[in-house]
Amino acid sequence: MKTTTDGSGDVRLDGIGKTYGDFTAVHPLDLTVPQGSFFALLGASGCGKTTTLRMIAGLEEPSCGTVRLGDQDVTRLPPYKRPVNTVFQSYALFPHLDIFENVAFGLRRRGIKSVKKQVGEMLDLVQLGEQARKKPHQLSGGQQQRVAVARALINHPKVLLLDEPLGALDLKLRRQMQLELKRIQTEVGITFIHVTHDQEEAMTMADTVAVMNAGRVEQQGSPTELYENPRTTFVANFLGTSNLIEAEVDSRSGDDIVLRAGDGKLLLPSARCSAPAATGEKVLAGIRPEKIALTHADDAGALPDGRNRLTGTIADASFIGVSTQYVIDTPVAGALAVYAQNVERDTRLAPGAEVVLHWNPAHTFALDAAQDIDAGTEEEAAL
Repeated sequence: MKTTTDGSGDVRLDGIGKTYGDFTAVHPLDLTVPQGSFFALLGASGCGKTTTLRMIAGLEEPSCGTVRLGDQDVTRLPPYKRPVNTVFQSYALFPHLDIFENVAFGLRRRGIKSVKKQVGEMLDLVQLGEQARKKPHQLSGGQQQRVAVARALINHPKVLLLDEPLGALDLKLRRQMQLELKRIQTEVGITFIHVTHDQEEAMTMADTVAVMNAGRVEQQGSPTELYENPRTTFVANFLGTSNLIEAEVDSRSGDDIVLRAGDGKLLLPSARCSAPAATGEKVLAGIRPEKIALTHADDAGALPDGRNRLTGTIADASFIGVSTQYVIDTPVAGALAVYAQNVERDTRLAPGAEVVLHWNPAHTFALDAAQDIDAGTEEEAAL
């Protein structure tokens, strides 16, 4: 069932932008989506991701720039002439038609008489072959979503656009459908472009993620690259949780940069510093909560040399099953988050306990301190 990857499915946006009067929804951007990839546009509500998707679909006319699918410039083509199909959150199934006829609709509209084999193959692909004669209202939300995907794929588009397709599903079903959609995309080999505000969803499904903020792409890369090496405070905070510590470049030690944070020093690899690194420059040293280990202050002498260290006091501890999430008050950086797996819990690590936070310097990254330290956090989004 897998299609050939001849490059015809490449999506290339060159200087594409969209304004409504004085409001700029999407600032001119360049974006390339490789053929056969699962690509996610990720961002909060109002960031421009859906507008970008709609410009690819032809549902919005760009104010500037071009949209190319493979070698074809489709910027001025109407939606029905573009080799793309869109799956929306609402599914938009025909309630009076059974599942078979919903999937067959596109073929019949094109005048194709013999549809049984194609529809059967598509229903098998989405694992709904036995549901063919049911009406949409007899199916679960996840099953209806799969029908919508099958109906879109049966026309063999070069690109399938997914606009928040799992937003109406509950958490458990949403996670199941994330794996289902990834399986389907891998099997058919068609380029999927998926718009979502859910960080976990984008990282679970996509080969490449473009993080959007205020009409611009902040950073693009693999989920691992974005999480481990964020280039902006927005990406660092929006994808998971980051502890950002105000520091100053002190000196260099081989391939490492030495930072001064309060009265202490922190090391980070030069390659993980995306800020000006001259002596005296202000930076934000970042460390993910799960990379930090906690040791009771009484055992601090047993820690190995070479690790970054901060001291603090446990302000709060929340047991959430697989891990315990701590909030540590530190004199250098205020409140820091630490996530510790519940493997061998130290019962002394309770609120009020004096602790040492320590981690491998290789897990530290640094960002330009000129940025908003709170960009991308839930607190900032609520303002």
